[in-house]
Amino acid sequence: MRSFFKSSRFKGFVGVFAVLLLGIIFAAATESGATPASTVLGTVFSPLQRVSAAISDSVDAFSIYFRSAHSYSERVKELESELADSRAQMVDYEKTKQQLDLYAEFLELKEENEDFKFASASVIGMDNTDAFGTFTLNKGELDGIRVNSPVIYGKYLVGVVVKTAPTYCVVNTVLNPSVNVSAYEVRTRESSYVTTNIELSKKGCCSLSGLNRSTSIAPGGIVCTSGRGGIYPADLIIGTVEEIKNDTTNISSYAVVKTQVDFSQLRDVFIITQFRGMGVGDAN
Repeated sequence: MRSFFKSSRFKGFVGVFAVLLLGIIFAAATESGATPASTVLGTVFSPLQRVSAAISDSVDAFSIYFRSAHSYSERVKELESELADSRAQMVDYEKTKQQLDLYAEFLELKEENEDFKFASASVIGMDNTDAFGTFTLNKGELDGIRVNSPVIYGKYLVGVVVKTAPTYCVVNTVLNPSVNVSAYEVRTRESSYVTTNIELSKKGCCSLSGLNRSTSIAPGGIVCTSGRGGIYPADLIIGTVEEIKNDTTNISSYAVVKTQVDFSQLRDVFIITQFRGMGVGDAN
């Protein structure tokens, strides 16, 4: 095989092939107007040009993609900002709605009880160490607030003022075992008193205690203040009956009453500073 490549026959074949190749290149150059040298260079570098063009196209495509990705990123940031603003507006809307609902119920209560006098107040402190929801309001003795002034949210009884200072007061809620309220169930008109204990208070409940074992009170009944005792005016809503249970210490029964106010979320309330019959009668 090696002798073949060194033979004159092989060398003659290579020479003929070279002549034919140069003839083809020369003919192509003549037809296109290019020189043989430029045609040879074009033939050699044409693949490199194609590779370069492909790289250039890829760079352009990457540049477009980068610009698009940057635009998308900026748009996402804008949308996130708009979403945050919308959420803030929704929170403000809910707060405003709650205040409007509160004042609507307050006005209705005021129209039904022309003898009532009120002081609006805002919660300025919650006692996190207190299991019964004790809180502090921004109104005090200078605003006509005194101990035993009832505190309401709309038509609902929240609690009673137990301590006063010139510019603030402290309120115990109806979930505090120290609070006792004369009350009745609306449908049956059965009356007794509302109090609570630690177990019920943890569930947001109190009890209408001292009922007969044959009581007609049923779940769903509404429990309101009776007005006896001179501390709380009549017909403030305390809560709704959840179940009836027999007292294990005596022969009476009691109704478990679920309060209708989330005391942990209270922001604005009203303090009743005067009503007909206030301070008259036996203590609750």
